[in-house]
Amino acid sequence: MNRTLTYFLIGLLSLVLLGILGLGGIYVWATKDLPGFTRITDYRPPLVTTVYARDNSTIGYFYREKRFLARLDEMPSHLPLAFLAAEDDSFYRHEGIDFRAIMRAFMKNMQAGSIRQGGSTITQQVIKRLLLTSERSYERKIKEAILAYRLERYLSKDEILTIYLNQIYLGAGAYGVESAARTYFGKHVGELTIAEAALLAGLPQAPSKYNPLNNPEAAFSRQLYVLQRMLALGWITSEQYDTAINEEMVFTSMKDPSWGTGSWYLEEVRRRLIEYLSEDNMEKQGIKLERYGEDAVYESGLHVYTTMEPKHQAAAEEALRQGLIDSTKRRGWRGPLEHLEAKEAREAFLQENPVAPETLVNNAWVKVLVTNVSQKGADVSFGEYSGFMDVESMHWCRTPDPKVATDFVAAVKDARTVVKAGDVVWAQIVLPENDKKDAEPAQFTADTKFKLAIAQEPDVQGALVSIEPDSGDVVALVGGYSFAESQYNRAVQAKRQPGSAFKPIVYSTALDNGYTPASIVLDAPFVYTDDATAKIWRPENFSGKFYGPTLLRTALVKSRNLCTIRIAQAIGIPPIVERAKALGFDAPFPFDLSVSLGSVAVSPLNLTEVYTAFAHEGMRAKHRMVTSIKSAWDEPIATFEPEQTEAISPQNAYIMASLMKEVVRDGTGFRAKVLKRPLGGKTGTSNDERDAWFVLISPYLVTVSYVGFDDLTPMGKWETGSRAASPIVVDYRRAVEEDYPVQDFPMPPGIVQVRIDGNTGNLAGPASSLSYFLPFKEGTQPTIVEGSAPRHGADDSKSGEDLMKQMF
Repeated sequence: MNRTLTYFLIGLLSLVLLGILGLGGIYVWATKDLPGFTRITDYRPPLVTTVYARDNSTIGYFYREKRFLARLDEMPSHLPLAFLAAEDDSFYRHEGIDFRAIMRAFMKNMQAGSIRQGGSTITQQVIKRLLLTSERSYERKIKEAILAYRLERYLSKDEILTIYLNQIYLGAGAYGVESAARTYFGKHVGELTIAEAALLAGLPQAPSKYNPLNNPEAAFSRQLYVLQRMLALGWITSEQYDTAINEEMVFTSMKDPSWGTGSWYLEEVRRRLIEYLSEDNMEKQGIKLERYGEDAVYESGLHVYTTMEPKHQAAAEEALRQGLIDSTKRRGWRGPLEHLEAKEAREAFLQENPVAPETLVNNAWVKVLVTNVSQKGADVSFGEYSGFMDVESMHWCRTPDPKVATDFVAAVKDARTVVKAGDVVWAQIVLPENDKKDAEPAQFTADTKFKLAIAQEPDVQGALVSIEPDSGDVVALVGGYSFAESQYNRAVQAKRQPGSAFKPIVYSTALDNGYTPASIVLDAPFVYTDDATAKIWRPENFSGKFYGPTLLRTALVKSRNLCTIRIAQAIGIPPIVERAKALGFDAPFPFDLSVSLGSVAVSPLNLTEVYTAFAHEGMRAKHRMVTSIKSAWDEPIATFEPEQTEAISPQNAYIMASLMKEVVRDGTGFRAKVLKRPLGGKTGTSNDERDAWFVLISPYLVTVSYVGFDDLTPMGKWETGSRAASPIVVDYRRAVEEDYPVQDFPMPPGIVQVRIDGNTGNLAGPASSLSYFLPFKEGTQPTIVEGSAPRHGADDSKSGEDLMKQMF
């Protein structure tokens, strides 16, 4: 008996030892190639980088996985409880492994004959998602359990739960609970109700199957299960449960502003971030991030703060679009988008291009099918709607001829010369007929007759940049007509000849080399032979006329080419180039006279930066688009302070700003007078009207617009800076001027203002028929009253007769 018991005990002990050895062997086998888990303790998942405007509104996002980091204290308490109820209600009691859940899953898997249920805790799910694969095997489960037990020795429960709630995929491209809250409910995670939290908590098991946008019944069934579990666990009251199950679910996604208004700005910020966060620059700047370059931008969850003003950006985009549309109309009608001859093709067009009634607002663009044409206009159809395009809206639809300005072409009087039945064209909604000026979209029916105006998308392009000169902040930047159609950013990437927009640099240089606003400059034919090429250059004024002896003030105001060339020849090209570089021109300069007429190409952004010195007392502001970059945890990474350099003296800047005010008052910038503010301006037009520019300056804002074809095709007769570019700036500034108090350019010490004779440059006298009140550096102002002495100016030793002789 005793011997039998002894043998039994020995056998039992042997089995226990063998079991222990077996388990030890399994442990050694399972742990020999376990991945290191300590990197989870420094959890840095791929996160969305957010770019903010100056008012902290969101411009857009950069990401590969749409995941926004949310701390546990930013979530309502019922949200983590909902996930725990659905996935792991004993989370705060176990040590990473729930043996009851494992046994329950084991029994069900044995009954099924295959692995159907996992029994994983939340800690195990974190291990699986971050370190292991999703393979269904007992080997993976063993490794998962070992790592989960170890992880709980390193991280607190709250830290593990935070990782889980940020890492979990919840369908519809949403990673983490913050992204899911935005995707399904259009709100932030902190705003979720119990019902909404329960619905999200039901998603991890099968995100596609329980997606409420695609399968609401399954989603609600799973939501009910989660709510019942929360009630059974005592985590919500009966009243909360009743409220939750009766709550109506409203599904809506938070609008993603990316690549809408501000697309050009956002893309330039993206490009600069990638460059700034390159591996080499990060090492140089001492920046510590897990990722660099494009990976840092798309996965680090950065918070990027910019200087963009949403109101300015929207106004700039609208102004540029309208300006380009107006420009393309002045060139004439290019023809229909397509012509559909067959009846079947026309019917197919209407069926394949439905029109939503909410889009039919005033000035909205829509593709229409011309169904009938008479002299007075054309009947059109679009979707289920119809309307009429009056011939008056076609007045601009002449045959294109770049050699003839639209002013000299008769308006179209017969719609049949423009379109025919079967043509597909763009049109703009004007107003519903029958005096339905205030018609709501819901009132539109198939019987509603719309009034439309024929339209044409521009083939010409352009750009607009606006900078606050005291800081260099770029408040608006637009690089073309449509970002969706072309991502080429003309505001930054296009370098074009500025034409006469370069002349202020020449005149600024002249003021420091013996000239004053009252100097007399000869406007006469000019012939120049290039010694290097033996080519002869005969520049002309835009008007083709010569005006003889001209005030320096008037030469700039009227943008006289020949006067400018003579000034450049007198003072020399080297000091002009030196001044241009001091003002920030980023371009190589040839040392020839063509430089004075703007032959050196420049980007709109660079030209805007140059003009900040004239607007801000001689201080050139380096443009700034990003003010700071912060990590996902709001830790500062980089801060960019305003940078300014004294480029010219305050006296020089004041005189130039005053002369540019004369350009607006009495010259080519006259369109800006409608703003009724003290503003300075300068137009620019390159040869054959290939490029058109306008610059408008004030002490608080410098704005530049550019218009031109990407392939440098001439835009057509009279498509100048004054006509093509200045209306764009004026429209933009009209929308934003009210944001700034009225300010004039402050007059620095060392300036005197006197009234001079507009013809001679002497002090104005009783006999002066034309006079101007102009600033001078103290000691350079005229001292002789008109009528009592020879003319004043850089050439005042020469009489008017002598100057005229230089013409020949």
